[in-house]
Amino acid sequence: MRADAVRNRGLLIEVALDAFTHEKDVTLGAIAKKAGVGIGTLYRHFPTREALIEAVYRTELEKLCDAAPELLETQGPEAALREWMDRFIAYAATKHDLKDALQAVIAAGVNPFEHSRAKLVEAVSGLLAPLNARTEPLDLMALLVGVAQNGDPAQARRMLDLIMDGVLHGAASRNPGTPRAAARTAPPSPAPR
Repeated sequence: MRADAVRNRGLLIEVALDAFTHEKDVTLGAIAKKAGVGIGTLYRHFPTREALIEAVYRTELEKLCDAAPELLETQGPEAALREWMDRFIAYAATKHDLKDALQAVIAAGVNPFEHSRAKLVEAVSGLLAPLNARTEPLDLMALLVGVAQNGDPAQARRMLDLIMDGVLHGAASRNPGTPRAAARTAPPSPAPR
């Protein structure tokens, strides 16, 4: 694509993200107008409303997943994971705001989530590897989804701190068969006389 075409496509996605998350029934014409391009330019990049919504969703997912290796390059592994978890919560909020638009895409027979899980697992695995963490990527993602559904930013930060402590201190590797867990559940020894 030519540079102006790439710029227009990016601008349309940016404007559409804002429009789909803040306006109920925004038209493609309104999106094109806000982006400062003609409706023909919009249709050249996105032949249907569903194609635009899917592109918005995939762009946000790509930004989140691409951030993992970038964060590892610029920060220590612990800081990179914690920053990425914050970004995941923001991504989940955006995805929630796009819920109605995404439902329309799914109703049209398109599955925008088809590749999401694999991309997210790859990003999380890359973040956990330098920490030698025994946390399963899917377990961490399930925890993050739970935190994201909470809706209270202050509590979300505290919960993310708890998750970080668990990842860093190997909480996921403990089970009832390990000595540490057994010591916690064993009855106290009688006091010497």
